[in-house]
Amino acid sequence: MQGRVPEDLAVVVDAGGVIMVWSDGARRLLGHEPADLVGRPVTDLLTTDLPESTRRHVAEGRPWSGEVALLHRDGDRVVVRLRGTPLRDAEGRRLWLVTGTVPAYPRAAHRPPPLWDLTLAQLPVPVAVYDRDARLVGANDLMTEVMGRPEEEMRGLTLWEIEPNPPFDTYDRLQREVLRTGEMIFHEEHGKAPGEIRPHAWSMFLSPLKDETGTVQGMSATVFDTTEQSWARRRLAVINEASLRIGSTLDVTRTAEEMAEVAVTAGFADFVTVDLLESVARGDEPGPLPPDTPVVLRRSAQRSVLEGCPESVVAPGGAIRYPVGTLPLRTLAAERGSRHRPGDPDLLEWLESSPARAATVSRYLIHSVMMVPLRARGVTLGMVHFLRHRNPDAFSEDDLLLAEDIVARAAVSVDNARRFTRERRMALALQRSLLPERLPDLAAMDIAYRYLPTGAGADIGGDWFDVIPLSGTRVALVVGDVVGHGIHASATMGRLRTAVRTLADVDLAPDELLTQLDDLVIRLDREEGPQVRGAEETPGQVGATCLYAVYDPVSRRCTMARAGHPPPALVTPDGGVRFLDLPAGPPLGVGGLPFEASEIQLEENSLLALYTDGLLEAPGYDIEAGTALLRQALSSPAEALDETCERVLRTLLTGRPADDVVLMLARTTALDAGKVRTWQLPPDPAAVARARKMAGEQLAEWGLTEAEFATELIVSELVTNALRYGGAPIELRLIRDATLICEVSDGSSTAPHLRRARVFDEGGRGLLLVAQLAERWGSRQTATGKTIWAEQPLPAGV
Repeated sequence: MQGRVPEDLAVVVDAGGVIMVWSDGARRLLGHEPADLVGRPVTDLLTTDLPESTRRHVAEGRPWSGEVALLHRDGDRVVVRLRGTPLRDAEGRRLWLVTGTVPAYPRAAHRPPPLWDLTLAQLPVPVAVYDRDARLVGANDLMTEVMGRPEEEMRGLTLWEIEPNPPFDTYDRLQREVLRTGEMIFHEEHGKAPGEIRPHAWSMFLSPLKDETGTVQGMSATVFDTTEQSWARRRLAVINEASLRIGSTLDVTRTAEEMAEVAVTAGFADFVTVDLLESVARGDEPGPLPPDTPVVLRRSAQRSVLEGCPESVVAPGGAIRYPVGTLPLRTLAAERGSRHRPGDPDLLEWLESSPARAATVSRYLIHSVMMVPLRARGVTLGMVHFLRHRNPDAFSEDDLLLAEDIVARAAVSVDNARRFTRERRMALALQRSLLPERLPDLAAMDIAYRYLPTGAGADIGGDWFDVIPLSGTRVALVVGDVVGHGIHASATMGRLRTAVRTLADVDLAPDELLTQLDDLVIRLDREEGPQVRGAEETPGQVGATCLYAVYDPVSRRCTMARAGHPPPALVTPDGGVRFLDLPAGPPLGVGGLPFEASEIQLEENSLLALYTDGLLEAPGYDIEAGTALLRQALSSPAEALDETCERVLRTLLTGRPADDVVLMLARTTALDAGKVRTWQLPPDPAAVARARKMAGEQLAEWGLTEAEFATELIVSELVTNALRYGGAPIELRLIRDATLICEVSDGSSTAPHLRRARVFDEGGRGLLLVAQLAERWGSRQTATGKTIWAEQPLPAGV
């Protein structure tokens, strides 16, 4: 005989069904001695006929297995699971080896089926039991449905014999591993039945069955349908990916691109387009969709699994029009998503309205489409299209729910980016409106500047600059940086710039001006700071840095003071570059610390570079490296200051700056000595007439005889006031520039003021007369006293 004989039961039967061998296990099972049964027909032991499938296998000479009810010697009915294997004897005659295993309760006469059999049959999950040879012993109805065959056909066979193809071959390998190692194996399987849209998922537990000695006697396979859990995990994974990747910037276009990328890279769609209303793409507030009116959207993003995107699809930035009554417009009006197949009449109508669109669907075999409105906070922002052409599965209702969830999350980010874009544009417009529109014409210096707002993903800062003409042809240069970003920082910047102009008009020294400005910032922080506004920032957020410089082209002296601002760079006419060592001073808003001014003599054609810290603190290098790059860029300044500005920016900035950048270059000039005339006057009343005479002679020399009368009156009044209310030294200076400037200095620091004289007053009309004759007039403090000045326009044609 060939084949392996099990240890429990073995019976050999000839082709006629006569028992030839009766094993000891058979004796113990049924109580019959071999001598009683050998030579008798095996049918004498059967209590019922063999199943039809078993009889067919016997007739065809094929292996069979199944449960058989046998008769015990005592008359009991014993159900035994038997397996029949065809054999040949030495003479070639057919024999049958019938083997089986003694069950735990072998004698079952007049009893119901064992509880184990009832449990196996009625378990609400698919279960199958296999013996030590990985042959099927039994399976409940749910398992036979999963395996797709009746139990009678599979009993006694291995999975490889049942179906030697995937995934049964994998299951067979796993089963044998469990039987070999005695360890449970968990396995997940995904598949799709014919006609199903959504794939199924199963979780399998392959567990060894051990006896009381720990020996593996077989194994069980329990299968759980985890389709819903698998779908929920997939949905959660895609949503989690969308939450992590969408909205990383506050840029409308980039946010739309991120949404398309997530849908494609997650395998959810093969092609995705994001169309936004034109108002949204611009960052404006979208209004309600007008009824019975075509809607124009802007293609903001598209992403494909292909290299590049279909050529006939609208390119990013292009306009796309939804006519009245078309499917996309109806979807927008319905405010919920829809899914379609190419045979859908509504979709077909939309495709045929554009030959290019229809050609794309045909060329790429697009077979499933979803349209989902992009809505946030109850307002429609645009439309998202999801298409499949490589993925053979059509979009399901679950896919539509997932798409609506992704789009809803992305819509909030798009709306946030839109609102930020709008606020940023308003802040930028406010900031630009507060900065100088054009620079004044100056005799003292040539000036060029560059202002670069921060990149699109960040709030506008509060950097500012200004050029302020002062009396006596002097000019003030201002560069500042307000703490914080956004509209509040821009508004604070505007107030500080206005305050600087007001204080500069009083002709305060740089250190005194910063002291006054510091008091203003402290008051703003106290009245409008974060604590008052209810903001979460710590106190002191209303602050700024500032550099204030005053250059006099007559003396070529520049007086500077700074409040926590980077020091200016000085380029000498020979090309040398150095950063001026000015006392740093505290930032504005700290209070309690003094500011100190420094004075430096500048050569003609010297170049001053004033800037904000955004220029030096660009991404990729620290402030020391930025300082070195700035020194390098200024070492060989071009003749045109605009070219030097561009060179500096190219050297220090590789892209959009992370913070606002202000750069101002000022090349100094010296006023021609022939345009300035100075006289020292004695403290004698006779000096008034002499001053008038000298002023008239100088005007005649300059060819300004038309201005002699008014100038002599101004000189007379100012010198008289200096003699009467001031003190030595008294100085008269005439400057001919764009205007005619008359200055009288004295040793008193008492500032004059204009008042209205009464009818019988003998004095009080001098400054009123000066104010009537001059275009502008004022006073400023000096190191030795004060200077009163008056400006007149030059006569026409001069």
